[in-house]
Amino acid sequence: MQIRRKKPALLKSWEALVRTVSQLAPSWQMSIPLTVAIVGLWSYAAVAQTPPTLESVAAANAELKIGLDTMWVMIAGFLVFFMNAGFCMLETGMCRQKNAVNVLAKNLIVFALSTVAFWAIGFGLMFSDGNGYLGTSGGFFLTGADNSPAMTADYKGVFSALNWAGVPLAAKFFFQLVFAGTAATIVSGAVAERIKFVDFLIFSLLLVGIAYPITGHWIWGGGWLYKLGFFDFAGSTVVHAVGGWAALMGAAFLGARIGKYNADGSANAIPPHNMSIATLGALILWLGWFGFNPGSTMSVGNGSLIGHIALTTNTGGAFGAIAATIVAWAVLGKPDLSMVINGLLAGLVAVTASCAFITVPSAAIIGAIGGILVVFAVGYLDKLKIDDPVGAIAVHLVNGVWGTLALGLFAVGPSDQPGALYAAGPAAGLLFGGGLNQLWIQFLGTISVGGFTVLISSIFWILLKSTLGIRVTAEEELEGLDIGEHGMEAYAGFAKESSFGAASSYPSNASDAATKYQ
Repeated sequence: MQIRRKKPALLKSWEALVRTVSQLAPSWQMSIPLTVAIVGLWSYAAVAQTPPTLESVAAANAELKIGLDTMWVMIAGFLVFFMNAGFCMLETGMCRQKNAVNVLAKNLIVFALSTVAFWAIGFGLMFSDGNGYLGTSGGFFLTGADNSPAMTADYKGVFSALNWAGVPLAAKFFFQLVFAGTAATIVSGAVAERIKFVDFLIFSLLLVGIAYPITGHWIWGGGWLYKLGFFDFAGSTVVHAVGGWAALMGAAFLGARIGKYNADGSANAIPPHNMSIATLGALILWLGWFGFNPGSTMSVGNGSLIGHIALTTNTGGAFGAIAATIVAWAVLGKPDLSMVINGLLAGLVAVTASCAFITVPSAAIIGAIGGILVVFAVGYLDKLKIDDPVGAIAVHLVNGVWGTLALGLFAVGPSDQPGALYAAGPAAGLLFGGGLNQLWIQFLGTISVGGFTVLISSIFWILLKSTLGIRVTAEEELEGLDIGEHGMEAYAGFAKESSFGAASSYPSNASDAATKYQ
Protein backbone atom coordinates (compact mmCIF):
# COMPACT_ATOMS: atom_id res chain seq x y z
CA MET A 1 0.00 0.00 0.00
CA GLN A 2 1.51 3.32 -1.14
CA ILE A 3 1.44 6.15 1.38
CA ARG A 4 0.78 9.59 -0.13
CA ARG A 5 2.58 12.33 1.72
CA LYS A 6 0.99 15.73 2.05
CA LYS A 7 2.84 18.63 0.53
CA PRO A 8 4.22 21.14 3.00
CA ALA A 9 2.13 24.30 3.36
CA LEU A 10 5.01 26.48 2.19
CA LEU A 11 5.31 24.47 -1.03
CA LYS A 12 1.61 24.78 -1.66
CA SER A 13 1.81 28.57 -1.20
CA TRP A 14 4.71 28.76 -3.60
CA GLU A 15 2.89 26.75 -6.28
CA ALA A 16 -0.18 28.95 -5.85
CA LEU A 17 1.94 32.05 -6.24
CA VAL A 18 3.55 30.65 -9.41
CA ARG A 19 0.15 29.85 -10.91
CA THR A 20 -1.08 33.35 -10.08
CA VAL A 21 1.95 34.98 -11.63
CA SER A 22 1.71 32.82 -14.76
CA GLN A 23 -1.79 34.15 -15.31
CA LEU A 24 -0.59 37.78 -15.32
CA ALA A 25 0.18 39.70 -18.48
CA PRO A 26 3.86 39.62 -19.56
CA SER A 27 4.35 43.29 -18.69
CA TRP A 28 3.19 42.67 -15.12
CA GLN A 29 5.40 39.58 -14.86
CA MET A 30 8.45 41.63 -15.85
CA SER A 31 7.75 44.26 -13.20
CA ILE A 32 7.98 41.75 -10.34
CA PRO A 33 11.78 41.22 -10.31
CA LEU A 34 12.29 44.95 -10.77
CA THR A 35 10.14 45.66 -7.71
CA VAL A 36 12.00 43.06 -5.68
CA ALA A 37 15.34 44.63 -6.64
CA ILE A 38 14.22 48.15 -5.70
CA VAL A 39 12.88 47.05 -2.33
CA GLY A 40 16.04 45.09 -1.64
CA LEU A 41 18.38 47.93 -2.48
CA TRP A 42 16.24 50.41 -0.55
CA SER A 43 16.33 48.18 2.52
CA TYR A 44 20.07 47.76 2.18
CA ALA A 45 20.59 51.53 1.94
CA ALA A 46 18.46 52.09 5.00
CA VAL A 47 20.46 49.53 6.96
CA ALA A 48 23.83 50.80 5.70
CA GLN A 49 23.11 54.51 6.38
CA THR A 50 25.08 56.00 9.26
CA PRO A 51 22.74 57.42 11.88
CA PRO A 52 23.07 61.23 12.24
CA THR A 53 24.97 62.64 15.18
CA LEU A 54 24.11 65.77 17.14
CA GLU A 55 27.16 67.48 15.63
CA SER A 56 26.13 66.73 12.05
CA VAL A 57 22.58 67.94 12.68
CA ALA A 58 23.86 71.16 14.24
CA ALA A 59 26.21 71.77 11.30
CA ALA A 60 23.41 71.18 8.79
CA ASN A 61 21.10 73.57 10.65
CA ALA A 62 23.81 76.24 10.80
CA GLU A 63 24.44 75.91 7.07
CA LEU A 64 20.72 76.14 6.36
CA LYS A 65 20.43 79.29 8.47
CA ILE A 66 23.29 80.93 6.58
CA GLY A 67 21.64 80.02 3.30
CA LEU A 68 18.24 81.39 4.31
CA ASP A 69 19.72 84.59 5.72
CA THR A 70 21.83 85.13 2.62
CA MET A 71 18.86 84.57 0.34
CA TRP A 72 16.79 87.08 2.34
CA VAL A 73 19.55 89.71 2.29
CA MET A 74 20.04 89.32 -1.45
CA ILE A 75 16.32 89.48 -2.26
CA ALA A 76 15.99 92.59 -0.10
CA GLY A 77 19.01 94.05 -1.90
CA PHE A 78 17.39 93.33 -5.27
CA LEU A 79 14.28 95.24 -4.12
CA VAL A 80 16.39 98.23 -3.09
CA PHE A 81 18.24 98.05 -6.41
CA PHE A 82 14.88 98.14 -8.19
CA MET A 83 14.26 101.47 -6.47
CA ASN A 84 16.63 102.91 -9.09
CA ALA A 85 13.85 102.28 -11.61
CA GLY A 86 11.44 104.06 -9.28
CA PHE A 87 13.65 107.12 -8.95
CA CYS A 88 14.21 107.05 -12.70
CA MET A 89 10.50 107.09 -13.49
CA LEU A 90 9.59 109.55 -10.74
CA GLU A 91 12.23 112.14 -11.61
CA THR A 92 11.69 111.87 -15.35
CA GLY A 93 7.95 112.30 -15.02
CA MET A 94 8.33 115.26 -12.67
CA CYS A 95 10.66 117.09 -15.08
CA ARG A 96 9.98 118.51 -18.51
CA GLN A 97 9.86 116.57 -21.75
CA LYS A 98 12.93 118.27 -23.19
CA ASN A 99 15.09 116.97 -20.31
CA ALA A 100 13.80 113.39 -20.13
CA VAL A 101 16.86 111.74 -21.72
CA ASN A 102 19.18 113.61 -19.37
CA VAL A 103 17.27 112.53 -16.24
CA LEU A 104 17.06 108.95 -17.48
CA ALA A 105 20.78 108.85 -18.25
CA LYS A 106 21.73 110.22 -14.82
CA ASN A 107 19.59 107.72 -12.97
CA LEU A 108 20.94 104.85 -15.04
CA ILE A 109 24.63 105.68 -14.80
CA VAL A 110 24.60 106.71 -11.14
CA PHE A 111 24.37 103.15 -9.83
CA ALA A 112 27.17 102.01 -12.10
CA LEU A 113 29.34 104.82 -10.74
CA SER A 114 28.27 104.04 -7.19
CA THR A 115 29.30 100.42 -7.67
CA VAL A 116 32.82 101.42 -8.69
CA ALA A 117 33.28 104.07 -5.99
CA PHE A 118 31.88 101.96 -3.14
CA TRP A 119 33.80 98.84 -4.18
CA ALA A 120 37.08 100.69 -4.64
CA ILE A 121 37.08 102.86 -1.53
CA GLY A 122 33.69 103.57 0.06
CA PHE A 123 33.01 100.20 1.70
CA GLY A 124 36.48 100.13 3.25
CA LEU A 125 36.17 103.67 4.64
CA MET A 126 32.73 102.93 6.04
CA PHE A 127 33.02 99.45 7.55
CA SER A 128 36.69 98.55 8.04
CA ASP A 129 38.10 98.73 11.54
CA GLY A 130 39.50 102.10 12.50
CA ASN A 131 38.85 104.97 14.86
CA GLY A 132 35.62 106.72 15.73
CA TYR A 133 35.65 108.81 12.57
CA LEU A 134 37.00 106.69 9.74
CA GLY A 135 37.74 103.12 8.73
CA THR A 136 41.51 102.80 8.51
CA SER A 137 42.11 99.06 8.10
CA GLY A 138 41.91 99.07 4.33
CA GLY A 139 39.29 96.78 2.89
CA PHE A 140 39.50 98.57 -0.46
CA PHE A 141 38.31 96.49 -3.39
CA LEU A 142 36.93 94.07 -0.75
CA THR A 143 40.43 92.95 0.19
CA GLY A 144 41.65 92.15 3.69
CA ALA A 145 41.08 89.42 6.22
CA ASP A 146 37.51 88.20 6.55
CA ASN A 147 35.96 84.90 7.61
CA SER A 148 32.30 85.75 7.10
CA PRO A 149 29.74 84.33 7.70
CA ALA A 150 31.34 83.77 11.13
CA MET A 151 29.71 86.06 13.67
CA THR A 152 30.53 88.05 16.83
CA ALA A 153 33.42 86.52 18.77
CA ASP A 154 34.07 83.94 16.03
CA TYR A 155 34.58 86.63 13.39
CA LYS A 156 38.17 87.32 12.35
CA GLY A 157 38.64 90.10 9.85
CA VAL A 158 38.79 93.82 9.16
CA PHE A 159 35.03 94.42 8.90
CA SER A 160 34.12 93.92 12.56
CA ALA A 161 31.29 96.47 12.36
CA LEU A 162 29.30 93.92 10.34
CA ASN A 163 30.13 90.86 12.44
CA TRP A 164 26.54 90.74 13.69
CA ALA A 165 25.35 89.63 10.23
CA GLY A 166 25.84 85.91 9.56
CA VAL A 167 26.07 86.10 5.77
CA PRO A 168 29.03 86.03 3.33
CA LEU A 169 30.99 89.23 2.75
CA ALA A 170 29.70 89.53 -0.82
CA ALA A 171 26.11 89.67 0.47
CA LYS A 172 27.04 92.30 3.07
CA PHE A 173 28.73 94.42 0.42
CA PHE A 174 25.90 94.21 -2.10
CA PHE A 175 23.27 95.16 0.45
CA GLN A 176 25.26 98.18 1.60
CA LEU A 177 26.02 99.13 -2.01
CA VAL A 178 22.38 99.58 -2.97
CA PHE A 179 21.95 101.93 -0.01
CA ALA A 180 24.94 104.01 -1.11
CA GLY A 181 23.53 104.23 -4.61
CA THR A 182 20.24 105.52 -3.23
CA ALA A 183 21.98 108.46 -1.54
CA ALA A 184 23.53 109.52 -4.85
CA THR A 185 20.23 109.18 -6.70
CA ILE A 186 18.55 111.63 -4.30
CA VAL A 187 20.87 114.37 -5.55
CA SER A 188 19.89 113.76 -9.17
CA GLY A 189 16.34 115.03 -8.81
CA ALA A 190 17.20 118.23 -6.97
CA VAL A 191 19.76 119.40 -9.54
CA ALA A 192 17.80 118.28 -12.59
CA GLU A 193 17.29 120.32 -15.77
CA ARG A 194 20.34 122.58 -15.48
CA ILE A 195 23.44 120.68 -14.30
CA LYS A 196 26.20 119.55 -16.62
CA PHE A 197 26.17 115.80 -17.04
CA VAL A 198 29.90 115.38 -16.36
CA ASP A 199 29.71 117.36 -13.11
CA PHE A 200 26.95 115.16 -11.80
CA LEU A 201 29.00 112.07 -12.59
CA ILE A 202 32.05 113.40 -10.75
CA PHE A 203 30.01 114.53 -7.75
CA SER A 204 28.35 111.12 -7.50
CA LEU A 205 31.76 109.44 -7.35
CA LEU A 206 32.91 111.82 -4.61
CA LEU A 207 29.72 111.45 -2.61
CA VAL A 208 29.63 107.65 -2.64
CA GLY A 209 33.38 107.19 -2.39
CA ILE A 210 34.16 109.72 0.35
CA ALA A 211 31.34 111.76 1.94
CA TYR A 212 28.72 109.06 2.44
CA PRO A 213 31.14 106.45 3.89
CA ILE A 214 32.60 108.85 6.46
CA THR A 215 29.30 109.73 8.14
CA GLY A 216 28.14 106.16 7.59
CA HIS A 217 31.15 104.95 9.57
CA TRP A 218 30.11 107.18 12.48
CA ILE A 219 26.77 105.36 12.73
CA TRP A 220 26.85 101.95 11.03
CA GLY A 221 30.60 101.40 11.05
CA GLY A 222 31.04 101.40 14.81
CA GLY A 223 32.10 105.05 15.00
CA TRP A 224 31.61 107.69 17.66
CA LEU A 225 27.87 108.18 17.14
CA TYR A 226 27.26 104.45 17.37
CA LYS A 227 29.19 104.28 20.64
CA LEU A 228 27.26 107.28 21.93
CA GLY A 229 23.99 105.38 21.43
CA PHE A 230 22.71 106.97 18.22
CA PHE A 231 20.33 104.71 16.29
CA ASP A 232 19.25 104.79 12.67
CA PHE A 233 17.88 101.37 11.78
CA ALA A 234 17.60 101.67 7.99
CA GLY A 235 18.95 105.09 7.06
CA SER A 236 16.77 108.16 7.66
CA THR A 237 20.03 109.98 8.38
CA VAL A 238 22.71 107.69 6.93
CA VAL A 239 21.07 107.57 3.49
CA HIS A 240 18.22 110.06 3.12
CA ALA A 241 19.40 113.08 5.09
CA VAL A 242 22.93 112.76 3.71
CA GLY A 243 21.58 112.65 0.17
CA GLY A 244 19.24 115.52 1.02
CA TRP A 245 21.99 117.76 2.44
CA ALA A 246 24.15 117.13 -0.63
CA ALA A 247 21.16 117.88 -2.88
CA LEU A 248 20.40 121.11 -1.00
CA MET A 249 23.91 122.43 -1.53
CA GLY A 250 23.86 121.37 -5.17
CA ALA A 251 20.59 123.20 -5.82
CA ALA A 252 21.90 126.28 -4.00
CA PHE A 253 25.16 126.46 -5.97
CA LEU A 254 23.40 125.75 -9.26
CA GLY A 255 20.69 128.33 -8.82
CA ALA A 256 17.12 128.14 -10.03
CA ARG A 257 16.00 127.09 -13.48
CA ILE A 258 15.42 129.91 -15.93
CA GLY A 259 11.92 131.28 -15.50
CA LYS A 260 11.25 129.61 -12.13
CA TYR A 261 11.21 132.81 -10.07
CA ASN A 262 10.07 136.32 -10.89
CA ALA A 263 11.85 139.53 -9.95
CA ASP A 264 9.61 139.93 -6.89
CA GLY A 265 10.57 136.46 -5.63
CA SER A 266 7.30 134.77 -6.51
CA ALA A 267 7.54 131.30 -8.02
CA ASN A 268 6.19 130.13 -11.35
CA ALA A 269 4.87 126.61 -11.65
CA ILE A 270 6.83 124.50 -14.13
CA PRO A 271 4.50 121.56 -14.78
CA PRO A 272 5.84 118.00 -14.97
CA HIS A 273 5.48 116.38 -18.34
CA ASN A 274 4.27 112.87 -17.41
CA MET A 275 2.53 112.19 -14.12
CA SER A 276 1.73 108.67 -15.23
CA ILE A 277 5.33 107.48 -15.08
CA ALA A 278 5.92 109.61 -11.98
CA THR A 279 3.14 107.71 -10.22
CA LEU A 280 4.56 104.41 -11.45
CA GLY A 281 7.91 105.46 -10.02
CA ALA A 282 6.33 106.20 -6.65
CA LEU A 283 4.72 102.75 -6.53
CA ILE A 284 8.04 101.09 -7.41
CA LEU A 285 9.70 103.01 -4.59
CA TRP A 286 6.95 101.93 -2.19
CA LEU A 287 7.65 98.32 -3.15
CA GLY A 288 11.40 98.80 -2.85
CA TRP A 289 11.04 100.11 0.69
CA PHE A 290 10.01 96.59 1.78
CA GLY A 291 13.59 95.62 0.98
CA PHE A 292 15.05 98.83 2.34
CA ASN A 293 13.62 98.57 5.87
CA PRO A 294 12.81 94.88 6.57
CA GLY A 295 15.99 93.83 4.76
CA SER A 296 18.08 95.75 7.27
CA THR A 297 17.53 92.91 9.73
CA MET A 298 20.04 91.00 7.53
CA SER A 299 18.64 87.75 8.93
CA VAL A 300 15.36 85.86 8.82
CA GLY A 301 15.08 84.86 12.49
CA ASN A 302 11.59 83.64 13.22
CA GLY A 303 10.15 86.22 10.82
CA SER A 304 8.37 88.29 13.45
CA LEU A 305 10.71 91.29 13.22
CA ILE A 306 10.55 91.32 9.42
CA GLY A 307 6.77 91.29 9.56
CA HIS A 308 6.65 94.08 12.14
CA ILE A 309 9.02 96.31 10.17
CA ALA A 310 7.08 95.75 6.95
CA LEU A 311 3.90 96.79 8.76
CA THR A 312 5.36 99.94 10.32
CA THR A 313 6.95 100.87 6.99
CA ASN A 314 3.71 100.50 5.07
CA THR A 315 1.74 102.33 7.75
CA GLY A 316 4.13 105.29 7.73
CA GLY A 317 3.95 105.62 3.95
CA ALA A 318 0.17 105.26 3.83
CA PHE A 319 -0.47 107.90 6.50
CA GLY A 320 2.08 110.20 4.85
CA ALA A 321 0.19 110.03 1.57
CA ILE A 322 -3.19 110.60 3.25
CA ALA A 323 -1.96 113.52 5.36
CA ALA A 324 -0.27 115.23 2.39
CA THR A 325 -3.42 114.83 0.31
CA ILE A 326 -5.60 116.44 2.97
CA VAL A 327 -3.20 119.31 3.66
CA ALA A 328 -2.54 120.02 -0.02
CA TRP A 329 -6.28 119.99 -0.67
CA ALA A 330 -6.82 122.50 2.11
CA VAL A 331 -3.88 124.76 1.27
CA LEU A 332 -3.82 124.58 -2.53
CA GLY A 333 -7.51 124.00 -3.11
CA LYS A 334 -6.93 120.77 -5.06
CA PRO A 335 -5.62 117.30 -4.17
CA ASP A 336 -2.33 117.77 -6.04
CA LEU A 337 -1.02 114.38 -7.27
CA SER A 338 2.61 115.47 -6.93
CA MET A 339 1.94 116.21 -3.26
CA VAL A 340 0.29 112.82 -2.80
CA ILE A 341 3.41 111.19 -4.23
CA ASN A 342 5.80 113.22 -2.10
CA GLY A 343 3.63 112.66 0.97
CA LEU A 344 3.91 108.91 0.45
CA LEU A 345 7.68 109.10 0.12
CA ALA A 346 7.95 111.49 3.07
CA GLY A 347 6.11 109.03 5.31
CA LEU A 348 8.38 106.20 4.19
CA VAL A 349 11.53 108.25 4.80
CA ALA A 350 10.28 109.43 8.19
CA VAL A 351 9.64 105.92 9.52
CA THR A 352 12.89 104.44 8.19
CA ALA A 353 15.07 105.24 11.23
CA SER A 354 12.67 103.87 13.83
CA CYS A 355 10.70 101.16 12.00
CA ALA A 356 12.11 98.34 14.17
CA PHE A 357 11.70 100.17 17.48
CA ILE A 358 8.17 101.63 17.39
CA THR A 359 4.57 100.46 17.48
CA VAL A 360 2.26 100.59 14.48
CA PRO A 361 0.21 103.54 15.88
CA SER A 362 3.47 105.44 16.36
CA ALA A 363 4.39 104.72 12.73
CA ALA A 364 1.06 106.21 11.67
CA ILE A 365 1.75 109.41 13.61
CA ILE A 366 5.33 109.71 12.32
CA GLY A 367 4.21 109.15 8.73
CA ALA A 368 1.32 111.61 8.98
CA ILE A 369 3.59 114.35 10.35
CA GLY A 370 6.01 113.60 7.52
CA GLY A 371 3.24 114.05 4.97
CA ILE A 372 2.29 117.40 6.50
CA LEU A 373 5.89 118.59 6.66
CA VAL A 374 6.59 117.88 2.99
CA VAL A 375 3.73 120.12 1.79
CA PHE A 376 4.97 123.11 3.75
CA ALA A 377 8.64 122.36 3.07
CA VAL A 378 8.09 122.60 -0.68
CA GLY A 379 6.57 126.07 -0.27
CA TYR A 380 9.28 127.18 2.16
CA LEU A 381 12.07 126.16 -0.21
CA ASP A 382 10.40 128.20 -2.95
CA LYS A 383 10.50 131.24 -0.66
CA LEU A 384 14.23 130.65 -0.24
CA LYS A 385 14.52 130.36 -4.05
CA ILE A 386 15.88 126.81 -3.75
CA ASP A 387 14.63 125.24 -6.97
CA ASP A 388 14.05 121.50 -6.55
CA PRO A 389 12.14 120.15 -9.57
CA VAL A 390 11.05 116.88 -7.90
CA GLY A 391 10.82 117.83 -4.20
CA ALA A 392 13.78 115.63 -3.23
CA ILE A 393 15.01 118.02 -0.53
CA ALA A 394 11.59 118.32 1.10
CA VAL A 395 11.14 114.54 1.04
CA HIS A 396 14.57 113.19 1.93
CA LEU A 397 16.25 115.95 3.93
CA VAL A 398 13.33 117.34 5.91
CA ASN A 399 11.86 113.95 6.68
CA GLY A 400 15.21 112.29 7.14
CA VAL A 401 15.81 114.74 9.97
CA TRP A 402 12.26 114.36 11.30
CA GLY A 403 12.42 110.57 11.19
CA THR A 404 15.73 110.51 13.06
CA LEU A 405 14.36 112.74 15.82
CA ALA A 406 11.10 110.78 15.90
CA LEU A 407 13.01 107.74 17.12
CA GLY A 408 13.92 109.72 20.23
CA LEU A 409 10.23 110.42 20.77
CA PHE A 410 8.52 107.12 19.96
CA ALA A 411 11.01 104.27 20.66
CA VAL A 412 9.38 101.80 23.06
CA GLY A 413 12.62 100.90 24.83
CA PRO A 414 14.41 97.53 25.18
CA SER A 415 12.91 94.69 27.22
CA ASP A 416 13.66 91.02 27.92
CA GLN A 417 10.00 90.20 28.54
CA PRO A 418 8.34 87.62 26.23
CA GLY A 419 6.83 89.31 23.22
CA ALA A 420 8.91 92.47 23.62
CA LEU A 421 9.72 94.32 20.42
CA TYR A 422 13.48 94.31 21.00
CA ALA A 423 15.94 93.33 23.72
CA ALA A 424 18.85 95.53 22.62
CA GLY A 425 18.43 98.92 20.99
CA PRO A 426 17.60 102.55 21.71
CA ALA A 427 16.33 103.68 25.08
CA ALA A 428 12.67 104.53 25.40
CA GLY A 429 11.71 107.79 23.71
CA LEU A 430 10.41 110.90 25.39
CA LEU A 431 6.76 110.01 24.74
CA PHE A 432 7.27 106.50 26.18
CA GLY A 433 8.70 107.54 29.50
CA GLY A 434 12.37 107.56 28.56
CA GLY A 435 13.10 111.23 29.09
CA LEU A 436 15.28 113.40 26.87
CA ASN A 437 18.40 111.23 26.68
CA GLN A 438 17.70 109.33 23.44
CA LEU A 439 16.17 112.41 21.81
CA TRP A 440 19.28 114.44 22.62
CA ILE A 441 21.56 111.80 21.14
CA GLN A 442 19.44 111.71 17.98
CA PHE A 443 19.57 115.50 17.75
CA LEU A 444 23.34 115.58 18.21
CA GLY A 445 23.80 112.96 15.51
CA THR A 446 21.53 114.83 13.13
CA ILE A 447 23.34 118.16 13.37
CA SER A 448 26.77 116.50 13.28
CA VAL A 449 26.06 114.53 10.10
CA GLY A 450 24.30 117.52 8.57
CA GLY A 451 27.12 119.92 9.33
CA PHE A 452 29.79 117.62 7.93
CA THR A 453 27.81 116.78 4.79
CA VAL A 454 27.09 120.44 4.09
CA LEU A 455 30.77 121.25 4.49
CA ILE A 456 32.23 118.48 2.35
CA SER A 457 29.56 118.63 -0.37
CA SER A 458 30.02 122.41 -0.58
CA ILE A 459 33.75 121.87 -1.10
CA PHE A 460 32.98 119.41 -3.89
CA TRP A 461 30.50 121.75 -5.59
CA ILE A 462 32.84 124.76 -5.31
CA LEU A 463 35.74 122.83 -6.80
CA LEU A 464 33.58 121.64 -9.69
CA LYS A 465 32.13 125.10 -10.26
CA SER A 466 35.55 126.77 -10.31
CA THR A 467 37.09 124.23 -12.68
CA LEU A 468 34.54 122.71 -15.04
CA GLY A 469 31.55 124.93 -14.38
CA ILE A 470 28.50 123.11 -13.07
CA ARG A 471 25.69 124.66 -15.09
CA VAL A 472 24.87 124.34 -18.77
CA THR A 473 24.60 127.48 -20.87
CA ALA A 474 21.34 129.39 -20.97
CA GLU A 475 20.88 128.39 -24.60
CA GLU A 476 21.25 124.68 -23.77
CA GLU A 477 18.85 125.00 -20.87
CA LEU A 478 16.23 126.71 -22.99
CA GLU A 479 16.57 124.18 -25.79
CA GLY A 480 16.66 121.26 -23.38
CA LEU A 481 19.46 119.12 -22.02
CA ASP A 482 18.41 116.18 -24.19
CA ILE A 483 19.72 118.01 -27.25
CA GLY A 484 22.45 120.08 -25.61
CA GLU A 485 24.00 117.30 -23.50
CA HIS A 486 23.03 114.10 -25.33
CA GLY A 487 22.12 115.06 -28.88
CA MET A 488 18.86 113.13 -28.86
CA GLU A 489 15.24 113.33 -27.73
CA ALA A 490 13.20 111.01 -25.55
CA TYR A 491 10.05 111.54 -27.63
CA ALA A 492 11.30 112.03 -31.18
CA GLY A 493 8.47 113.17 -33.41
CA PHE A 494 6.23 114.29 -30.57
CA ALA A 495 5.23 117.92 -30.10
CA LYS A 496 7.23 119.72 -27.42
CA GLU A 497 5.63 121.44 -24.44
CA SER A 498 4.35 124.91 -25.17
CA SER A 499 5.21 126.48 -21.81
CA PHE A 500 8.75 126.75 -20.49
CA GLY A 501 9.94 124.82 -23.50
CA ALA A 502 11.19 127.51 -25.85
CA ALA A 503 13.19 130.69 -25.47
CA SER A 504 10.15 132.83 -26.28
CA SER A 505 8.46 131.59 -23.14
CA TYR A 506 11.00 133.25 -20.83
CA PRO A 507 11.58 136.83 -19.71
CA SER A 508 14.00 138.80 -21.84
CA ASN A 509 16.58 138.90 -19.06
CA ALA A 510 16.40 135.18 -18.36
CA SER A 511 19.76 134.42 -19.94
CA ASP A 512 21.48 137.10 -17.87
CA ALA A 513 19.88 135.75 -14.70
CA ALA A 514 21.23 132.28 -15.39
CA THR A 515 24.73 133.37 -16.35
CA LYS A 516 25.89 134.08 -12.78
CA TYR A 517 25.43 130.40 -11.84
CA GLN A 518 27.62 129.03 -14.65
